[in-house]
Amino acid sequence: MAVQARQRLLAAAGELFYSEGVRAVGLERLLEESGVGRASFYRHFAGKDELVAAMLDDYDAEYRTWLRARVGELGHEPLAVFDAVAERAESTAFRGCAFINTMAEITDPADPIHTRAAAHKAAVTDYLAELLTSADAKSADRLARRWMLLLDGAVVTASYLKNVHAFAEAKSIARADLAAQSPKPPHHASDGTGDRSRRRGAVSAPEVHTCRATPGTSFKSE
Repeated sequence: MAVQARQRLLAAAGELFYSEGVRAVGLERLLEESGVGRASFYRHFAGKDELVAAMLDDYDAEYRTWLRARVGELGHEPLAVFDAVAERAESTAFRGCAFINTMAEITDPADPIHTRAAAHKAAVTDYLAELLTSADAKSADRLARRWMLLLDGAVVTASYLKNVHAFAEAKSIARADLAAQSPKPPHHASDGTGDRSRRRGAVSAPEVHTCRATPGTSFKSE
């Protein structure tokens, strides 16, 4: 029963905090939605902030496990990350990124809640670098940070436009990043040797000899 109470609290916290915000939901609301008594709550958590931190830890583990699995199903290609997250954003319950939302409310970088949310973003960035490294991308760490900006931008845009078109745009930019890393054919600057060769190999115009007719001689076409 104790484990069930903890799980009910975490489930209620995940749903309420995501849909309404961390600060907007009080302890009484959590207890009401979870069906857990106050005494039972304090047996599991020292307070609401500790519940928020535990909820983020659980969601971080669930999200990253899901992302790896879904990208694997889509071919384990780096660009598949954009397709996977776009699929998740198509849900009618989508309200943006829970970690971005939390950091927007808990702005102190030293706060344990903010720290956990930031750590999640760092872990996803590391996963992007892992995918890019496997694909032999150059400067994988730098590119992963850039792609994280694209992903977060697409998530935020999708949350207020209520569509996932931003992910296609982000993926297009990411694809261009990969294309830019493809080796380009070397460009040979002209050193003039070709022109000189052409001049040496050119056929001279035939010399025109002007003949003067001897008096009394006529020229006929043969």
